[in-house]
Amino acid sequence: MRALDFVVPASVEEALDLLHQHGSDAKPMAGGTSLVLLMNQRLAEPACLVSLQRLWTLAEVSGNEGGLHIGPLITHREIETSDVIRRHAPLLCDTVRQVATVRIRNQATIGGNLAQADPALDPPASLIALDATVRLVSERGQRTVPLDEFFVGYYETVLEPDELIDDVFIPFQPPRTAGVYIKYLPRTADDYGTVGVAARLTLEDDLEHVSDARIVLTSVGPTAVCARDAEEALRGQFADRSTFEDAASLATRDLSPVSDSRGSAAYKRDMSAIFVRRALERVLQDARGISDDDQ
Repeated sequence: MRALDFVVPASVEEALDLLHQHGSDAKPMAGGTSLVLLMNQRLAEPACLVSLQRLWTLAEVSGNEGGLHIGPLITHREIETSDVIRRHAPLLCDTVRQVATVRIRNQATIGGNLAQADPALDPPASLIALDATVRLVSERGQRTVPLDEFFVGYYETVLEPDELIDDVFIPFQPPRTAGVYIKYLPRTADDYGTVGVAARLTLEDDLEHVSDARIVLTSVGPTAVCARDAEEALRGQFADRSTFEDAASLATRDLSPVSDSRGSAAYKRDMSAIFVRRALERVLQDARGISDDDQ
């Protein structure tokens, strides 16, 4: 077994220095729910674990005129129960509520969830649907990356070995906007879903036509899949079942899911179309019930 150093820096600057010194031999650890599992399976064998548990500045939520800033060390449970996040990004609260069990949600962090880049995880889809960005920091400086550009492959992101996520930003949503996340679980709550769909709709003033749309699928590709053609096709259209069925067909046309114990590739593709339509129908009702004062 490879020797392992475990260090607990007292500041972000100290953590970045350690990551810079050790390079790809180091791994930052937030909640550890995913990383420890990968280490037990010998899929990750870092020489140095940089624990982030004392970096309290990365565990805060704040809002400004533009949107919400969520610290990467905020746990799923803290997001689920946050009044501030519930008011401005209820889609994210409802999504994390569907993650595994309370025991896991009390430990797992949103930053660790994103950095793991598992395409079957739930929060990335909803955060992409909310047009979220992440700020990455290192000793070399900082950069902001739209979340739909953050994931580049199976368990792969644009994160460099010496970088940390230090902020997740969600812009405030326009009026008459609602979002929903639904998934199909073949087994228990702590299993991965066969398919998951995050949908966000913004309606025109008449509440009958689509002004803007986001559709993001999980568990059906090497990353969360953005259904750009379907989103474009929805804009300006009358919101009804026929329109949503056409969008679902577009959203799943180019999917390349992999057969596994949760379903065959063909089954996942068919289920994706069904769940895209269901998500759009559900979010339409929510968007029609939201007044400008609610946002």
